[in-house]
Amino acid sequence: MGTIDFFKTSLKNIKTVGTITRSSKYLCKDMISHVDFTQAVSIVEMGAGDGVITKHILKAMRPDAELLTFEILPKMFKQLDAIDDKRMHAVEDSVEKIGDYLAQYEMGQADYIISAIPFVAFPEELTYKILYECKAHLKPGGKFIQVHYSLLTKKIYKEVFGNVEVNFTPFNVPPAFVLVSENV
Repeated sequence: MGTIDFFKTSLKNIKTVGTITRSSKYLCKDMISHVDFTQAVSIVEMGAGDGVITKHILKAMRPDAELLTFEILPKMFKQLDAIDDKRMHAVEDSVEKIGDYLAQYEMGQADYIISAIPFVAFPEELTYKILYECKAHLKPGGKFIQVHYSLLTKKIYKEVFGNVEVNFTPFNVPPAFVLVSENV
C-alpha cells in the first residue's frame, strides 16, 4: 500500500487507524526495543495495519517464535496478509478474541503484546474489556506495549496492569508515546 493509499484509508477510518501516517522506522524500533527477542516465542500484534511494525518484529524474532497479528480493516489486512512468513498468523478479526486465536494456533499465553490500537477513540468500556483480555492472555512478567499520540489513556494502563512506563519518540509524525506495562 502506497503512502497516498494509506493516507486515504486512514482518513476514511481515523477512529480505527488512529493516525494518517505510517509509523516511522524510529517509532517501530522504539516499540520493539522493549521486547527480549532471545526469549520471546509467542508475540501478539494488535492493530497491525499494513504491517510496517510487523516487518520489524518478524526481522527480530527467533526462527521458532510465532506472531499473531490482528487487523480489522480489509484493505490493510490484505497488505498484512501478503507478508510471506510462516511464523506469522494474520487474523482479520477483533482483538477481543485474542484468547480464541492463541488457542487455535496453540501459542499459549503471549510473551509480549504490541499494540497500535487507538484506544483514545474507543468507548472506555471497550478499551477496558480489550485490555483485561490482553492481561488474561499475557504471561506473568510479559509486557504490553502500546503506541499513543497523547497521554489521555495512561491512567487506564496503570489501572489494568498496575504499572506503566512512558517513553517519548520525537522522530515520528506526529511525535508518539510508547507506553509499556508489565503483567504483574
